[in-house]
Amino acid sequence: MTDNAQSGHGTATLPGSYQPLQSTFFVNRILKFLAGAMALWAAVGSAQAAAPIFVLNSLDASVSVIDPVTLEETRRFTTGKEPHHLYLTPDEKSLVVANALGDSLTFIDPRTAEVQREIRGILDPYHLRFTPDMKWFVTTANRLNHIDFYRWDGKDLALVKRVSTGKTPSHLWIDSKSTRVYATMQDSDELVAIDIATQTIVWRMGTGKIPADVFGTPDDRLILVALTGGDSVEVFDVSGAQPVLQKKIKTGEGAHAFRSVGDKRHVYVSNRVANTVSKIDTQTLTVVDSFPVPGGPDCMDVSADGKTLYVGSRWARKLSVVDIASRKVVRQVNVGKSPHGVWTLDHAPRQ
Repeated sequence: MTDNAQSGHGTATLPGSYQPLQSTFFVNRILKFLAGAMALWAAVGSAQAAAPIFVLNSLDASVSVIDPVTLEETRRFTTGKEPHHLYLTPDEKSLVVANALGDSLTFIDPRTAEVQREIRGILDPYHLRFTPDMKWFVTTANRLNHIDFYRWDGKDLALVKRVSTGKTPSHLWIDSKSTRVYATMQDSDELVAIDIATQTIVWRMGTGKIPADVFGTPDDRLILVALTGGDSVEVFDVSGAQPVLQKKIKTGEGAHAFRSVGDKRHVYVSNRVANTVSKIDTQTLTVVDSFPVPGGPDCMDVSADGKTLYVGSRWARKLSVVDIASRKVVRQVNVGKSPHGVWTLDHAPRQ
């Protein structure tokens, strides 16, 4: 102890038990401050790192980039003519936009929205998918009536075979084992199955009017087909040698595009004419919910936390933002003409 403490003078004469309490008090205050600051920094960093939302403006030949936090368009850049659909490369380093009338693919960084490169000479790429085994890239030629199979080596594409199909091949689905491609024929009202190993058609099945998007259940047993020319989703059991129509689920006029909820059980379907989105239980094959989305709802994506649905309102030139809990549109973002594909890297699981 100091002389002042011994003589009873100065601050050291305070009761001995006070000093540890005082120190603990200030240490706790500092720790709380640091914890709050770290939480704030983490929140800011998370917001800065949040991946953008992409909207393809088909009739403007452009892509709108939407900030997921402010829900504002931050930039817009041009692509080839009529970009309709987009898909992530297997290494998750590039988002591929298929420009149907531009006969090209535009590669974009899914995190920064910077254009990386363009591949020309891809005939009429309307819809596109990579196989789960990351070996094949498949496109539908909507106006040219064929489906193309390309080998993918992680960087370049090599055309292996061009398969003639029915009229106006539309959307694709590939099974989890990378053995079969399912494709809808929009103008010949068919569902076609193609063997990937041989690139040959193994069966055809008639559908309702104007089949559009197609979705497969996680067990690869059922295929759902949205009927844009009707008001329903047809469900086919494809587990056998030939498909069997199992059920027709009424959803709404102009049933068009699917997006998985992310729970391996439910899937959303947009009803473009009815201006609604329906939620289908793929186990009971029933509609369990439906809510309004204006402007011709088309392609959709679900946020990673499952709380928000992003919907391209095709006829209104808007991206509609739906709060899933309240089932209400809480925001509409101005984009370009005929918004079609909608996508973000920060999305819910695809099954």
